[in-house]
Amino acid sequence: MHALGEPYPVWLSEVMLQQTTVTAVIPYYKRFLARFPSVNHIAAASLDDVMVMWSGLGYYSRARNLHTCAQQVCALGGFPQTVEELKKLPGIGAYTASAIASMAFGVSVVPVDGNVERIASRVFAIATPLPQGRNEIAKKAASLNHTAAAKQYPGDFAQALFDLGSGICTARSPSCLICPIKDECQAYSLGRVADFPQKIKKPKKPKRYGSVYCLYDQEKIVVCKRPPHGLLGGTLFFPSSEWGSELSLMEKAHSPFLQPVNWKDIGKVEHVFTHFHLQLQLWAHQCVDVSLAAGPDQKEVLSKKTLFNFPLSSVMKECIRRVGITEND
Repeated sequence: MHALGEPYPVWLSEVMLQQTTVTAVIPYYKRFLARFPSVNHIAAASLDDVMVMWSGLGYYSRARNLHTCAQQVCALGGFPQTVEELKKLPGIGAYTASAIASMAFGVSVVPVDGNVERIASRVFAIATPLPQGRNEIAKKAASLNHTAAAKQYPGDFAQALFDLGSGICTARSPSCLICPIKDECQAYSLGRVADFPQKIKKPKKPKRYGSVYCLYDQEKIVVCKRPPHGLLGGTLFFPSSEWGSELSLMEKAHSPFLQPVNWKDIGKVEHVFTHFHLQLQLWAHQCVDVSLAAGPDQKEVLSKKTLFNFPLSSVMKECIRRVGITEND
């Protein structure tokens, strides 16, 4: 039996899986389906509600695009059924559009994710290294569905390719002897499977440093909201110094508060982003009344009990944990 999936769960899972592992996505996916059982529920929710559910998954532009896309889909009366129309929606690129089209609407197209990219580079022994060879690999991958069965059941074939890449044609120690397409694989016939896909060595990620300040009292805490776009966009964070290459940015002298505060050194918090390593020096101080704290604009005073009702990044959650604040406070 070959059944097509509903477009909503396919879209939701594929957006979540952009630059994120399956293991990390599964609990978020389940919580989203429970909280928003249809695309209409996401469209009707506030952006803050969606961001809170997304908190910790990273790449927050995906959550904003998810919300905007849901509203556009509802305005259209449903998901478009062609790759080109799907690509016009916010947050849906070539891969996600192909995945929805093949698995939800039976369009004979090959979605090219990292697994399929690796398979195609080996089957066709593509020597152009990544990332330069990405377009060449995608064009070759489009011909992988050349059999009648693959064209008749494009969704099943796409899933089979994903499973082949994740379970057999793996990045390291691929199981070539049990691969169902080894006879078509040029890299296998050359005895050079481990050489593909070829990649240009990535430069070492730079380090950025900064200080972050948690000022709180018995009931309240000072936070600020990051700009809606860009790094950790739209999430709450503690007031902090700029993040730059200078180690001196980790000194408490960079406190954004105007009133002198006897800061306590809580330790360093580290986080790895796509393009850099971040190391923050965490400072904290419990005072009598944070409402009396003076400083620049864009600071908010929240009840500690409501803090977890707002979108919080993984690095923010770690800062909160290190200070010792919990949802039960």
